[in-house]
Amino acid sequence: MSRAKAPATFSAEDEDYRRAFQLTTLLAILALVLLLGIGTKSWLSGHTEHAIVLWSFATLIAINATIFALLRNLQLHMLGLLAIVVTLFIYLFASGGESNTGPLWFYAFPPLLFYLTSLRLGVIILTFCLVMALVIFQWPELPFVTTEYNTDFKIRFLATVTFESVFCFILEFSRLRVRSRLLELAHSHEQAARTDELTGLPNRRAMHQRLMEEYSRYQRTGHHFSVVLIDLDWFKRINDEYGHDAGDAALKQFAELMREIVRQTDLAARWGGEEFLLLLPDTSLIQALTLAERLRHKVAEAEFHFRDQILPVSISAGVSSITQSDSMNHLLKQVDVQLYTAKENGRNQISPRVKSKPTTTAPDSPPDS
Repeated sequence: MSRAKAPATFSAEDEDYRRAFQLTTLLAILALVLLLGIGTKSWLSGHTEHAIVLWSFATLIAINATIFALLRNLQLHMLGLLAIVVTLFIYLFASGGESNTGPLWFYAFPPLLFYLTSLRLGVIILTFCLVMALVIFQWPELPFVTTEYNTDFKIRFLATVTFESVFCFILEFSRLRVRSRLLELAHSHEQAARTDELTGLPNRRAMHQRLMEEYSRYQRTGHHFSVVLIDLDWFKRINDEYGHDAGDAALKQFAELMREIVRQTDLAARWGGEEFLLLLPDTSLIQALTLAERLRHKVAEAEFHFRDQILPVSISAGVSSITQSDSMNHLLKQVDVQLYTAKENGRNQISPRVKSKPTTTAPDSPPDS
């Protein structure tokens, strides 16, 4: 099924799945009404056997709907409905329905089939139905065939249904291709809106959302976290003395160095201008200070190049933990104050100060504090 990518249990949040649910429910209701109505008409007209068969198919559809109501498995419901409908069409081909008009109901099948299933499965089911129709048309003496069609009807029916099926296939193929491109564009735009173009790091918007998620997790579970606000020292001087391209190069090289230092569970983002923010989940203040000091030490040792020049890059950073704050805004204000303190005290340092030497490895699994 083309909607099989959705979970087996129906989810209202999945738009495609919701539409498929609504359509199959509507189809089941319409099929029940038509089968019961036409079956009643056939009974009153004296076509008792035809009426009983139609009511039997209505019963199968009702059973299939009941199973869906119990299991909430939309894929199983759709497969069951398709199996019933295909069997119904084979019966209509073989019996002719009333006045040999039964096959005409088949014209409604191709567009619905391609919408509810994949193109490949739709072609398989349609091919099977048309082959069965051809067999019934060609060999009316088969034991389960109770009617016969004239040559003109057979030729025109098979030709028009084939044309309709090809046309529906092309339309659905085009719809799916356009939809796929729109989803790709939407994803690309969303990524661009959440990513800093220069460094490739998440931007302030993306980081703010992640901070709120982490704060919610802290409120639910008590898992603390820390943040580090980093500023490249004397960045304006780099722009003034070496040019803005040199400043951009320094930002990009620092972003790469920061990616190497932080753990996989951490998130580094460009907070704005020459400022960067680190989110350190499940990390105490001491552990965050240790990691920040290690990063400061690595930056001080590294050589930042622009063309044939070495850029004078160092960092100052403020560190704060959520355990010392009563809100997300308070945490960000605190870490901003700590950064300001580091810059006021001479730059190229971490605030609050770390007395211990920087470790050579970042903690992979920091203990709870």
